[in-house]
Amino acid sequence: MTSHERLRRCYFHQELDRPAVQTRESYPQNDPTYDPLKAYLEENTDLTRRGIDSNLLETQYPGDHIVEKAKNGCDRFVTVLHTPQGDLTAAEKTNLPGQPPMTEQYLLKSRKDAEKYLSLPMPKTGGDVTPFFIADQAMGDRGIVDVRLGSNPAGFAAELMGSELFAILSITDRDIIHALCERRMTILLNRIKFIHERKLGPYFNMQGEEMVVPPLHGPQDFLDFNYAYDKPIIDLIHEGGGRIYIHCHGALKSVLKYFVDMGVDVLHPIEGAPTDTMTPAEAKAIIRGKTCMNGNIQIANFYERSPGEIREETAQLIRQVFDDHKGLIVAPSASPYIHGAGLQCFEQFKAMVETVTGS
Repeated sequence: MTSHERLRRCYFHQELDRPAVQTRESYPQNDPTYDPLKAYLEENTDLTRRGIDSNLLETQYPGDHIVEKAKNGCDRFVTVLHTPQGDLTAAEKTNLPGQPPMTEQYLLKSRKDAEKYLSLPMPKTGGDVTPFFIADQAMGDRGIVDVRLGSNPAGFAAELMGSELFAILSITDRDIIHALCERRMTILLNRIKFIHERKLGPYFNMQGEEMVVPPLHGPQDFLDFNYAYDKPIIDLIHEGGGRIYIHCHGALKSVLKYFVDMGVDVLHPIEGAPTDTMTPAEAKAIIRGKTCMNGNIQIANFYERSPGEIREETAQLIRQVFDDHKGLIVAPSASPYIHGAGLQCFEQFKAMVETVTGS
């Protein structure tokens, strides 16, 4: 079975020859210690790559982008968004040595700012989708390419204001959170209709749900802000013959059934301790035949445990949840993340892959 066929069967809940195996690929920037690992995984895993970033299919809002040099040699990237009700400003620090960009100032800082944002006209959807078909053809049998939707409605709202203000407004001004979520949902629904008309897919990718899961929020918040606005999106994807992958960290035990009810086809990650108390077997009992498990081994283990321990953990995972020969993509819970430690984790990744493939 080719990687393309194996992953297709994972998304469509069909029987497999063996579990798929892969990893997310947001490696530390400018770190050549990961080059051998990248080459190994490129050659030996089932690949999923971005076919198109669909956020680029909408007209962009008017604004200014300013790059300022900070004292420590980092850059400060300032965005000023012009709305009918006034300007909004965000800032982040970039080019931090060995670190990802760091938000310094969120675009929305109050209910009034949210109202300014909501005064923006709805964007128009359009653009060239040729890059998707080029990427799909180039991938061939090595895997699949997907349509990246970016953040879901609730995750997008949280990105605009930060998790702290989101939590506060979800208590004091719940209506404004709903308004932001509804706007984002409408944009994504329009985008998916455009994508269906042009025959992109069938694989879609969305993230952001982790902003409204335990321990940050309770099950009712999940239902109100994730389930309510994600389900119409997922339903439309399915109506067009598509399948959806969701990336969501968190303690999912109390809300996993809602991911299944929403129709999530592939869920990454489904984590055990220390993130959650749920075992792989317990997760499988909830999602069996409906949602594919992806991301089951804690990423820290690849740096802290031996290759032999990773081999045994992988074999145990397969024994526990692959009895039906369906619905398992063995993967770490996140991308490799420790700067300068590419060689430290190489043999552990190799042990995971070899255990799955039998090589």
